[in-house]
Amino acid sequence: MHHNALDGPRDDSGPGSWDMSVTDAPDGACDDACDDVRDDPHDDALAVREALGAARVGLVDREVIAEVVALCAVAGEHLLVIGAPGTAKSEAVRRIAAQLGGRYFEYLVGRFTEPNEIFGPVDLRRLREGVVEVETAGMLPEADIAFLDEVFLGSTAILNTLLGLLNERTFRRGRTAVAAPLRVCVGAANQLPDDPSLAAFADRFLARVFVEPVTDARLEELLEEGARTASRPAADSRTLAAVDRLAAAASACDLAPVRPVLATALRRMRAAGVPVSDRRAVRSQRLVAAAAVLDGRARADVPDLWTLPLIAPTSDAQAAARDVLTDLIGEAGSTSLFHAAEEFSRGARARAQRLTASARALIEEFGERPEDRDARLRFEAVLREIDAGFAEADLEDGLVEMRRRLVAAVRS
Repeated sequence: MHHNALDGPRDDSGPGSWDMSVTDAPDGACDDACDDVRDDPHDDALAVREALGAARVGLVDREVIAEVVALCAVAGEHLLVIGAPGTAKSEAVRRIAAQLGGRYFEYLVGRFTEPNEIFGPVDLRRLREGVVEVETAGMLPEADIAFLDEVFLGSTAILNTLLGLLNERTFRRGRTAVAAPLRVCVGAANQLPDDPSLAAFADRFLARVFVEPVTDARLEELLEEGARTASRPAADSRTLAAVDRLAAAASACDLAPVRPVLATALRRMRAAGVPVSDRRAVRSQRLVAAAAVLDGRARADVPDLWTLPLIAPTSDAQAAARDVLTDLIGEAGSTSLFHAAEEFSRGARARAQRLTASARALIEEFGERPEDRDARLRFEAVLREIDAGFAEADLEDGLVEMRRRLVAAVRS
């Protein structure tokens, strides 16, 4: 199953399928963009910031995915998104891909998916002449941004071919050799694979985001946004060119000021039991540089190290990385990637502040003794989220007080 025409209607011409081809930017759009006068990295960062702003509209608790896709596109790295079915992983990727522009390829991989469904069919005319050539038009080898759902279900032939695409940005089969324009490939799965044979493939996705269902406390917001049918803003065809210029700026970014602190951070992560291979340690610098240029800077700074927990392989490892880096990085911020910077630098602290604000808003709306049953359910939802996310000893003073008031309200 695949999907194109991000900003167009769904094609239901086939039973249970979506029209599958690459979504194209207008002819010559990227060429025109490259001739545009937008040379200032601040302007390019602003272009991506505007694209992210449009992509985030309607997303509830999935803004981080969109922001990390943009980060990886600038870094030239790939992203793995892990979460249960129905958690809007694909929707978040589609939205940011639509706003960044270029050609987009999406496919739902299954155990019986054939390589030609992803990379293109063999040219039968040439095959009759004894030559193996692949028609790649509209397929993954010609995509700028790709999303592969259930990526670990792919066959050995598919995954081996993907390795070449992800590592070298090239597709080869028979006489066909294509230099892939791929900026970022997003792989998604319900869970990390247990099969050790898939470890090498999974390792090619440097960044990882783990997704949980939207909490009960935000259900009203989820329902409201889900019912909204507002049209999405049209993508600016120059945005992909801005991404490319930012990628070039990231390659030239001055990392010397942060390398000593980066080395300390990586040592702390390893000491905390977070697996960080030499390869991932080296490539983590790309995420740091991308974070800097997306903030409009040509030189990296210590707060840009908020990207490091992204390279940790599991949700628990990411939490451990955040914990050991808190005093080193501080409360990082980003003008373009503020949700991601908050989540990966502050984690529990950010959640505590959000829950404190949610509890305060409920008490202001319904008072200390809510009589309405539905209101009490909302109080209980926030209370459950507090208790599920924090040990009592870890609660900050403000959240302790809000929890006390919620408990009193529920028991009243």
